[in-house]
Amino acid sequence: MANAATPLYAVSLTPHRSLDRRGIRLVAGLAAALALIPGIIFYLAGAWPVVGFMGLDVLALYWALSHSLAAGRIREEIILWRDRLLVRRLGPRSAELSRQFNPFWVRLLVDRDHGQQVTALTLASRADRLVIGSFLGPEDKTRLAHDFSAALHRARR
Repeated sequence: MANAATPLYAVSLTPHRSLDRRGIRLVAGLAAALALIPGIIFYLAGAWPVVGFMGLDVLALYWALSHSLAAGRIREEIILWRDRLLVRRLGPRSAELSRQFNPFWVRLLVDRDHGQQVTALTLASRADRLVIGSFLGPEDKTRLAHDFSAALHRARR
C-alpha cells in the first residue's frame, strides 16, 4: 500500500510544438527567399513599395511562429493522492494557477464530438469547474481521460 506522501497518479502535460527556434528561422528564411523572386520583379517594374510590404509579411510570419513557440512553454501538472487532487498550470511567463480538489467529490467530465473523439476534459466539484489539457490533441485527451479515470477510481477505494 502506498503511503500518503506518494501520489497515486502524477502527470505533466505540455503542448506539442513541431518547430523549434532553428526550424522557425528556417521557415522564415525560406519565406524570405520565396518573397524575393516576386519582390525583384515588382522592384524592376517600378512598384518598389510592394517589396517593403512583402518584407513585413515575412516579419509577421516570424513573429507569429515565435509567439506560438513561446505559448508552447505552458505546462499542466496533475497530481492525485488519496486525500487530494492538485492541478497546477504553469504559464510561459511564470504565471501559476493552482487548484485543489477532494478526490471523493471531483468528477471528470468528458466532452465528445459526433465522431466520439474527446474534445474537452473538465474537472467538476460542486460549482467549481476546471478544464484540463485544453492544448492536447484528441488522442492524448482520450489517453489522459482513461488513465486519470482509473487513478481517480483507485483513490476512492
